[in-house]
Amino acid sequence: MRFFLLILLLLMENKVAFYTLGCKLNFAETSTISHYFENEGYKIVAFNEFADVYVINTCSVTAHANKKSRNAISRAKHKNPEAIIIATGCYAQLNPEDIEDIHGVDYIVGANDKDKIKDIIQNIQKKETSLIITTNHKDMTNFFPSSSYGERTRSFFKIQDGCDYFCSYCTIPYARGRSRNESISDSIVRAEDIASKGIKEIILTGVNIGDFGKSTGETFYDLLLALTNVDGIERIRLGSIEPNLLTDEIINLVAKSQKLMPHFHIPLQSGSDTMLQMIRRRYDTKLFRSKIEKVRTILPNSFIGIDLIIGLNGETDELFEETTNFVKSLDISFIHHFQYSEREGTPAVEFIPKTNPQTKHKRAEIINKISNLKHKEFQNKQIGSKHVVLFESSIKNDTMFGFTDNYIKVATQYDKQLINTIREVEITGFIDTDTMSIIII
Repeated sequence: MRFFLLILLLLMENKVAFYTLGCKLNFAETSTISHYFENEGYKIVAFNEFADVYVINTCSVTAHANKKSRNAISRAKHKNPEAIIIATGCYAQLNPEDIEDIHGVDYIVGANDKDKIKDIIQNIQKKETSLIITTNHKDMTNFFPSSSYGERTRSFFKIQDGCDYFCSYCTIPYARGRSRNESISDSIVRAEDIASKGIKEIILTGVNIGDFGKSTGETFYDLLLALTNVDGIERIRLGSIEPNLLTDEIINLVAKSQKLMPHFHIPLQSGSDTMLQMIRRRYDTKLFRSKIEKVRTILPNSFIGIDLIIGLNGETDELFEETTNFVKSLDISFIHHFQYSEREGTPAVEFIPKTNPQTKHKRAEIINKISNLKHKEFQNKQIGSKHVVLFESSIKNDTMFGFTDNYIKVATQYDKQLINTIREVEITGFIDTDTMSIIII
């Protein structure tokens, strides 16, 4: 009898599934939203499973991201036509009417209103027409504190939201509002909570993390200093930080601290000063080079990744060649690149000449080859060096993985006792293009 009651309870249990597109910030926010549902007794299932509620955290950084967001909603509807569907995130903020046109979406929640999903759960129900909950970007003052807890070894830790830069190609200030953050004291409370769960590494995320403190009269440097004093947090990684906000003071702190990882992600977007001025970036190539050289001088083995946008409107063959020559000359570890997609309402839509898809593809191939070469050179320099690794729970063919302090993916034979431990290793060679072999010391 007890067995059948258990089966009945399982069948009656409400199920929720999540799908997240875009940046690490979205993943942190989805994780927080998932806890709202767990606290109300929902069981979290995979997105391809039957669920009573589907939450799609959308992205709008490119037209392709918009399309993927719509496809995810359609997949949820197909899986369970009677399910309640909640669309949130940047696409929901910028183009709620597009999502409203997709029949069956019950709630459209803007990027700044994700905390209201907690209230929605209390009286969640199917809607004949979509309920749209959004805030104009000029009125966005709320900060939605978020952290991911999925893997139990690392957490994406949101410290900042919004952006004041209004670059010519970007809609983020309209999707997420102006730069804002919680206080350092509140961030420390959250970090201590993460540490209490046994999580050893946090990755600081936000739209523009170097701008932390603008809404509280504090500084990013002060936050970093405070986080290094949190017991239980052993490793802190910086998310993407603008070159004009990466101060010598911060670089020196990373060099001195055992907890701050020698891992930098610095957006370049273009290696042409002409293009940088056109797209309203707040630095030039001279400043950018000085940051790379400063990091390399003080932290020679650090991982340095950069961002590039390929095929911006206005990027002629000559200006693209300036970019390729510039990035070739930098001592970097990796290039994250994506092809430009016009965003309605941004000044860059009007720039000429416009780059056709074939040219974008060819330019992306050129940058990809440069990136692969830079990454291989960086990895080769690490052979024979010693680093500390945080081992993760993922396993493949009796092999487990982890990342060194300077963000090299390594592998060793699976050993359950190594999960969520930090061990010193020696890099011995390559397993494949992305993964290196080690000896545990």
